Amino acid sequence: MSLLFSDPQETSRILHKKNFGDDFKWGVSTSAYQTEGSPLAHGKGQSIWDVFSNKKGNIYKGQKGDIACDFYERFVEDMELMKNLNIPNFRFSLSWPRLIPNGTGAPNDKGIDFYNRLIDKCLELDIEPWVTLYHWDLPNELEKKGGWTNRDIVDWFREYTDLCARKFGDRVKHWMVLNEPLVFVGAGYFLGAHAPGKKGLKNFLPAMHHAAICQAEGARVIKHHFPRSEVGTTFSCSQIEAFRPIQKDKLAAQRVDALVNRLFIEPALGMGYPVKDLKFLKKLEKYWKPGDENLLKFDFDFIGIQNYTREIIKHSYLTPYLRANIIKAEKRNVPITLMKWEVYPESIFHMLKKFDAYPEVKKIYVSENGAAFNDILENGEIDDVKRTNYIKQYLDAILRAKNNGVNVKGYFVWSFTDNFEWAEGFYPRFGLVYIDFKTQKRIVKSSGKWYREFLK
Repeated sequence: MSLLFSDPQETSRILHKKNFGDDFKWGVSTSAYQTEGSPLAHGKGQSIWDVFSNKKGNIYKGQKGDIACDFYERFVEDMELMKNLNIPNFRFSLSWPRLIPNGTGAPNDKGIDFYNRLIDKCLELDIEPWVTLYHWDLPNELEKKGGWTNRDIVDWFREYTDLCARKFGDRVKHWMVLNEPLVFVGAGYFLGAHAPGKKGLKNFLPAMHHAAICQAEGARVIKHHFPRSEVGTTFSCSQIEAFRPIQKDKLAAQRVDALVNRLFIEPALGMGYPVKDLKFLKKLEKYWKPGDENLLKFDFDFIGIQNYTREIIKHSYLTPYLRANIIKAEKRNVPITLMKWEVYPESIFHMLKKFDAYPEVKKIYVSENGAAFNDILENGEIDDVKRTNYIKQYLDAILRAKNNGVNVKGYFVWSFTDNFEWAEGFYPRFGLVYIDFKTQKRIVKSSGKWYREFLK
């Protein structure tokens, strides 16, 4: 059967929540900087995104997340809306500079109080909190000391995680250490497209290595305090295919796959970095210390995969390090989202199979999946049929993977509400709930109404 269903009704007849099993976790995902706003309220310190967004030319139309969804002030209203949509699991991140304004040293009691109130509200509404420790908003005071390129971040991150575990671990049972480490070190410390805007291999390599150590170290800290908690971490991933069936393109695709899909999981599994396919990783020796191979390892309870699309790869002499170029989706005459990502549900099927093939991976949650389309507000409603169909198609692929033996145990839509989408600002809307960013009015889209009925 084709995954690109022409009739949405046909999909809904096929796709039922019960097919996934009673223990399958359903939820939505958000992050602190993208939703909270209130960047300096009640003693919060600046994050690298507060600083980066204030520099001209970094963000679409000069937008910034100073207000965003105003979740810091409106979380009670939003949590009650979530309950109304029958959503039983909520993945959100903690803001490091809201909890420890300088990144290290004295914690901020008002920040701790905010997350205590948020977690308590979740539990009051019978919504399970799933907490991400780090979703890209590094305290700017730490960036002044080198941020992720400074080996001391292992100690800083340990201190931060220890605080989070002690303050919230009695009620939070599910933890995710890092959100998409390749993206925040790649876009932030190699391409310069995200905060803090650094470029080059000299920044990327130490940032990558220290993030990979923190990925395991954060998990160790949580398990030290709460051995029975469920601890994972999340990876961005994309199906990678060669443009042509020739050796050069196949090898180029292999290198891109090593970077995009293997770089952070394999060290955690005790396999080391994929140096064989990524020769430039040999330069890591400069940042390596005795015993690092053990520091990189952790036996995670689960991993989260975050898949949106696939990439088609062609050999390129001109691209340094990878010798590979992406053939853009808009040039391939395929269905695309507002982000110009190909709509390709088969990608999530292959990614689930790929990560499940590692014997050490115990179980997988799809911790993010969703799409941005051009939402049109008409007569007070948004009929976003493309988003609804996207979610149905990807869920169908997830169900096929599950029926093929993949131990996938949950699905979280990105995102609950429209929010601040990093360098793209407020232009791409991913939410099940529309936000008028001028008035902060919330409107449930037809996709959100479909999800409510599906979860009921």
